[in-house]
Amino acid sequence: MLSAFGMAFRTPDLRKKIFFTLSIMALFRFGSVVPTPGVSYTNVQECLKTVETGGLFGLINLFSGGALIQLSVFALGIMPYITSSIIVQLLTVVIPRFEALKQEGQSGTAKLTQYTRYLTIGLAILQSTGLIAVARTPGRLLAGCDLAIIPDTSWQRIVTMIFVMTAGTSVIMWLGELITDRGVGNGMSILIFTSIAASFPSQ
Repeated sequence: MLSAFGMAFRTPDLRKKIFFTLSIMALFRFGSVVPTPGVSYTNVQECLKTVETGGLFGLINLFSGGALIQLSVFALGIMPYITSSIIVQLLTVVIPRFEALKQEGQSGTAKLTQYTRYLTIGLAILQSTGLIAVARTPGRLLAGCDLAIIPDTSWQRIVTMIFVMTAGTSVIMWLGELITDRGVGNGMSILIFTSIAASFPSQ
């Protein structure tokens, strides 16, 4: 095992890909702790000390590496992309046009990937809107904590938060594709692993 790692690092091209992948993973984790503008980072941290983050939100929070509960820039994680990928794959069975694209080879796959990206943005807007709608009322996202996570609930601030979280999802999608093209392994799988592994120390 160790000898295999040693051989990998002695190969210049493979070593470059490994370091590139690690740098993208580090950037992904950095975005997972940067709070979205309008979120009270202090209040979020105080709430996390006193409440249990279980249930559905806890499960989704696991796949975001803790970013969801903290309402960070990368709060939605890779979930919108995974959901849109599943939807597009199911639609290839239902919609003849999608089935034809799938059989066209590389060009058809590229178009389906483009549709997946568009759907990811749409889902990110819906999910960020729902998440902010829950978080704007104290005690709903983090049950048992009455501190205001979003002190300013004006529509301008809410729209800004939705835009930032949606942009964060777009960046995650781009980072995953960068790893696939220039790094080691499947980008989205690497980011999923990074998110889950980030929760190990706290567990």
